[in-house]
Amino acid sequence: MNIKKIHGPLLALGLAGCMLLLLIHPEASFTAALRGLTVWWDVLFPSLFPFFVISEIMLGFGVVHLFGTLLDPLMRPLFGIPGSGGFVAAMGYVSGYPVGAKLTAKLREQKLISRIEGERLVAFTTSSDPIFLLGAVSVGFFHDASLGLILALSHYGGGLLVGLIMSFHGRREEANSTPDSTVPGNQTSAIHSGPRLRTALISMAEARRKDGRSLGELMKGAIQSSLQLIIVVGGLVVFFNVLMELLARAGIMSYTFRFIGQLLSLGGFPPELAGAFGNGFFEVTLGARSAGEASSSLPLHFKVATAAFILSWGGLSVHAQVASILNGTGLRYLPFMAARLIHALLAAGLALLLWRPVMSTGLSSAWSSLPAATAFAPSASGIAASLGLLSILLAAGLLLSLLIPVFGAIISVFRRNV
Repeated sequence: MNIKKIHGPLLALGLAGCMLLLLIHPEASFTAALRGLTVWWDVLFPSLFPFFVISEIMLGFGVVHLFGTLLDPLMRPLFGIPGSGGFVAAMGYVSGYPVGAKLTAKLREQKLISRIEGERLVAFTTSSDPIFLLGAVSVGFFHDASLGLILALSHYGGGLLVGLIMSFHGRREEANSTPDSTVPGNQTSAIHSGPRLRTALISMAEARRKDGRSLGELMKGAIQSSLQLIIVVGGLVVFFNVLMELLARAGIMSYTFRFIGQLLSLGGFPPELAGAFGNGFFEVTLGARSAGEASSSLPLHFKVATAAFILSWGGLSVHAQVASILNGTGLRYLPFMAARLIHALLAAGLALLLWRPVMSTGLSSAWSSLPAATAFAPSASGIAASLGLLSILLAAGLLLSLLIPVFGAIISVFRRNV
């Protein structure tokens, strides 16, 4: 039977069932909606909205074009994306989901990246932010700041590995297609003509000229578009909180937990963590909290690996946010979903592999004594720390981009002498 033919009736049946459950459990649904609204207002709005506005303004001023030209020698060979993807990666890792998807959609709209490059980019720039990972998960849920190091290494390390893996995505399609001259990344002659810094500044000035808006108009547009997006994010968070509550009331979640528990037993994980995996499948915050609050009798390394899996998967709530942002850009959801699953498996595996080296050598204790372990709190100081981290990541990327041609020249001289 054709799936498309039964998709509509099944969706209508599911929505009718949700409406019936809403009528049966109105108080529980209202409480769940308030819980989701609280998460959005207290956590997501203050941590995401400033970065939404900042990224919009930086796009308008051509800063992305500046970094795009400078970072191209690093990003294109490693990840198969233009240099502007380096800025998106830095912003995505610092500010968390769905900022990477938002910036990818903006680059696609401005024809700075192709469809394949956009799918590669959004696949590995959708990650948790340090405020949530270090502040909420390690300190708030696990009550142990020393776990932040292994969570960060497994989550962000897994994300970079996904970026390397996704560089092979669409290569056959790219080889069979004609390069799009409207994508600046394909105009390599313009990029490599003259000193790179001079070319980057010219690209920034040209992008600013094409935008043409005054500072006031730019601020107004950035705030309007950011408010629209943050409201969509909040609506999806509330929806999935209510949906999970209704599924729990209907007894569906308990069956889901049993099934997940059997799968975990086959994989060598404690089946008691099925609740965390089940909650994390839908919503990342509830899943990470469930992993941290799981029974103290469970091995801690399995609980941390579970949290790493959930943070990297992102939950269907984040998936829905990204899908809504990518709608109309031509970017497909399936490669993104596959990348999320690969990231989740890699992060959980890295957490287990790194557990003994990190925890037994004293690295975790040394990390917990550093200011960075507690600097990323959900507050104004945490946002300031995130902006500082963004500057460090961009500076490191620029340094590597400058060193790559130097190393290439040294290798060429060495080969000629040999």
